[in-house]
Amino acid sequence: MSLVYEPAEDSYLLESVIKRYCKNKAVLDMCTGTGILAKSALDNGAKSVTAVDINKSALDSIKETKIKKIRSSLFQKVKGKFDLIICNPPYLPKDQNEDKESELATTGGDDGDEFILKFLDNVKKHMEKEGVILLLVSSLTPMDKINKKLEKERLVSKVIASITMFFEKLEVLEIKQ
Repeated sequence: MSLVYEPAEDSYLLESVIKRYCKNKAVLDMCTGTGILAKSALDNGAKSVTAVDINKSALDSIKETKIKKIRSSLFQKVKGKFDLIICNPPYLPKDQNEDKESELATTGGDDGDEFILKFLDNVKKHMEKEGVILLLVSSLTPMDKINKKLEKERLVSKVIASITMFFEKLEVLEIKQ
């Protein structure tokens, strides 16, 4: 059984804004982990919820039968378009001391932005025209390439929620076309 990322401050910050966005929407929860965000979307009136994770144990931990589960590396096996795409990605820079299992859930690549950049490469193909992305980022995640990618993809972002902890600042970005 693989390590499943347990909800922490980042999950709870993202969860705090979901209810404003999911009513009567088709929702995709990318990097679902325990499914806390998928469940929140369902509980707050989403018309459909799809949870995606590469980790089979994460998907197996979601007991809610109304949530469609897809085991996939990002959008590889995802079909269709969504009104709301939620993503609490691995966003930390690589730490040589972290074990491989934990790294899968927390590390966004050598610099910390690589996973988010891959996510942004394909997200528009799965977004309805009026769709919204809610993406969690950290002050430990370098934003230069991410901001350039958003601009290149003609996506506009703004910070809609944040929390500062002793070692990082977490922000939820609202991203639209």
